Amino acid sequence: MSWEDHISVDQQVCHGKACVSGTRVLVSVVLDNLAAGETVTDIANAYEITADDVRAVLLYAAELAKERVTKLSAAG
Repeated sequence: MSWEDHISVDQQVCHGKACVSGTRVLVSVVLDNLAAGETVTDIANAYEITADDVRAVLLYAAELAKERVTKLSAAG
């Protein structure tokens, strides 16, 4: 699966924030739900998107993480 088939960025939709294609469901909202422990199925049902859309959000987030370096504080 390619996340590009499921995620879009359009300045005319949600102020240009990444969304599930053809919807106004923000990638960040799906990620927040996953982080809160919601299941893929529950998220898909709640937002009327597919399970593949939810998985594509994770692939998109992983791709972004590869491109950025965030300075972490030392554990202490």
